[in-house]
Amino acid sequence: MTNRERAMNILHYKPVDRLPAVHFGYWRELLLEWAEQGKISFELANSVGDSNAADFELDRIIGWDFNWSHTRGGNTRLFPKFEQKVLETFSDGTQRVQTSNGVIERIKPGIVSIPSEDDYLLKDRHAFEELFKPKMQFCAERINEEFLKHFNETRNYDVPIGIWLGSVMGDIRDMTTVIGMSYLMYDEDETLFADIIDTYADMQYQVVEAVLKTGAKFDFGHYWEDICFKNGPLISPDLFEELCAKHYKKRNDLCRQYGIDIISLDCDGVTEKLLPTWFNNGVNTMFPIEIGVWGDQFEPARNKFGKGMLGVGGMDKTAFRKDKAAVDAELERMKRLASMGGFIPCPDHRLMPGSKFELVQYYAEEIKKITP
Repeated sequence: MTNRERAMNILHYKPVDRLPAVHFGYWRELLLEWAEQGKISFELANSVGDSNAADFELDRIIGWDFNWSHTRGGNTRLFPKFEQKVLETFSDGTQRVQTSNGVIERIKPGIVSIPSEDDYLLKDRHAFEELFKPKMQFCAERINEEFLKHFNETRNYDVPIGIWLGSVMGDIRDMTTVIGMSYLMYDEDETLFADIIDTYADMQYQVVEAVLKTGAKFDFGHYWEDICFKNGPLISPDLFEELCAKHYKKRNDLCRQYGIDIISLDCDGVTEKLLPTWFNNGVNTMFPIEIGVWGDQFEPARNKFGKGMLGVGGMDKTAFRKDKAAVDAELERMKRLASMGGFIPCPDHRLMPGSKFELVQYYAEEIKKITP
């Protein structure tokens, strides 16, 4: 079987010869660690990106079958982007930088975590209408017609490839910061937040529709949201339902018109309270199902929503920083979850610094010995 057949069969409750060895990429710092240890070349470490040629080469070296984050589509983000520029530089090297999303970040030298946010442009109706709304419009430049025209001839049929569906809420959080989004929800202009969401979502729908109309064929649809944290959603579930449900339904109905019935969504953190909105409006595949400090699991969602709730992820990646016994315990847990059907094991996010190369290789080898 091809890896594409394996993945799609599992998510449709059909037989497979074995589980595929699936991953979700790496922290760059880990790749550099491995290069310093002589496990891979520095050239390869500096070249890896989701599902590019270097990623496939690293898959071959480690033993992975493929990276789940393998999507194609149109440009669903702000277009054109804001100019990324340095606004101020301090004596310690820290810089205030305006990002392509119109957020002002404070970048500290040597720090690789998420930068602190100083300010943001999307604060009121005027900023929306004058600065952001023009960048949220559909235009032909968002679609690479030439690439999509030949997509079916040139795509890799050994791995499942998804159509990029964009982000109903996560991108907007990136434009406003969490603090700014919180203010916008309760702004004195009561319709502003809804207008931002509707404008952005309508553009994304048009992008997805234009891509599908080219005839390009995809195996699944995929969203990125990241609208939760370790204690739950960053927005009231009721407000999320009110503002976002219709947009998921419209986009997912469109996918199904084109034969795409697997819709996965990437959201970190505790997603439980938002799952009803996603599931009831056509999203049916949880990803990456972070274990985190909160101990998230796939089983409660399957028990609540039934066999229609599918999953990709759920493997505790911290085992790769420990020992073979920890990896073996995860392999046993993944075997049990896979036996439920409709579930593909995958590390629960990008592999982080400290992950041991030999343990990752061992996992990739052993997961392929399991038949669900």
